[in-house]
Amino acid sequence: MRTLLRRSATTLLRPLFGGRAWLRWTHLVLGGALLMPYWLLGTVVVGPLIDADSMFSDSLALQFGAYAVALPLAAVSALFRLVRPLSVAAARALCGVPEGALADGPARSWAARVRTTGWFTLHVGLGGIISGMSLALPPFALALMVLPLSPAMRESWRTMPGALDDGWGLALAPLGGIVSLIALAGCAAAAGALLARLAPVLLGPTPSDRLAAAERRAADLAVRNRLARELHDSVGHALSAVTLQAGAARRVLDSDAPKDIEFVREALTAIEETTRRTVGELDSVLGLLRRDDEEQPVTDGASGPTLDALDVLLAHCGVRVTLSVDGDIGRVPEQVSREAYRIVQEGLSNALRHGGAAPVTLHAALGTETLEMTMENPLPGTAPAPVVRPGGGRGLRGVAERATLLGGHAEAGRDGPLWRLSVALPLTSEGGGAR
Repeated sequence: MRTLLRRSATTLLRPLFGGRAWLRWTHLVLGGALLMPYWLLGTVVVGPLIDADSMFSDSLALQFGAYAVALPLAAVSALFRLVRPLSVAAARALCGVPEGALADGPARSWAARVRTTGWFTLHVGLGGIISGMSLALPPFALALMVLPLSPAMRESWRTMPGALDDGWGLALAPLGGIVSLIALAGCAAAAGALLARLAPVLLGPTPSDRLAAAERRAADLAVRNRLARELHDSVGHALSAVTLQAGAARRVLDSDAPKDIEFVREALTAIEETTRRTVGELDSVLGLLRRDDEEQPVTDGASGPTLDALDVLLAHCGVRVTLSVDGDIGRVPEQVSREAYRIVQEGLSNALRHGGAAPVTLHAALGTETLEMTMENPLPGTAPAPVVRPGGGRGLRGVAERATLLGGHAEAGRDGPLWRLSVALPLTSEGGGAR
């Protein structure tokens, strides 16, 4: 029975004196503190109108008049954009509102600002009332509880209601003090619960906030897709080249001919350079992706290699490439140059996977508005592909995607005994660029 009573008392008192109740009371007191500058300004406005002696007069007309003036002033100041993130932070920390229910960032639309104004006004309004009660009721309740034990205090309370003079009134005074404290706790708990319930309504995301969040997620996904293509092209090409070069070196490893020894040395050097370059690109991309663990949006910060690094790519790609260029490819815009480099890289990977060490010809022509590239390599006939990748690949699809995002086009297919890849990229992107 005693245990049951204890549990019942705990259940009844926890909403009034539990940890969450104290946090919400703190939130209300914070609102009262925020109201003070507006209230003081209100006393300056109302004081001359009622002929108050000073701004700290105990006149109820002055107190409530200043309160009435303070609320509109607080509402106007809440229209500033930064009020919402500050209010959201306080509500999350002290009101027990789930994080996903509140909006992030400043209030950008007028609808969001008006809702924030309603929240801020309600917060400081209720906070001012609860703060005033918190200052007045505890000393009053304590005085009631010690009144039967202190003749001096009873003597000083002669001006109080006569109910405190008789025996029953004096005996019930401590109970009145306890009831006063419970009433204060109840009012604070009710006000805190009201704010917690209205927080998702007034501080939650507006339709424009949801649209902006969806746009940010779409932009983040687009960058991730681009980074995935970067990883696919870079790592796929490196693995194809390393596999072919390692296989060729293994076949002549036991030979003592100086030419074969030199070939093995060159193959190992090419493998070393290819893996070093690829690891650097991989670290750069993974560094961008790790930002998501820090709750930061993924940004398109990795510029990647451009056509200026084409000579290095062709020198260590594992196949002999004949390059011919019409025009100065150094004038190609960086965005187009980066995508063109990746297209060449994927074309070489495709040639390595299916043509082995067969020579490749690459022709690049820079026009006034377009960069055109053509890559050809002999078809291997019916022989199996020298480099087999489980699950196939999506290189030609990635080439087409890159060209389309820049507003260009790509074509690939058999041309007699050759496999030809043709790409045309506008120098001024019509598709918004690779994102």
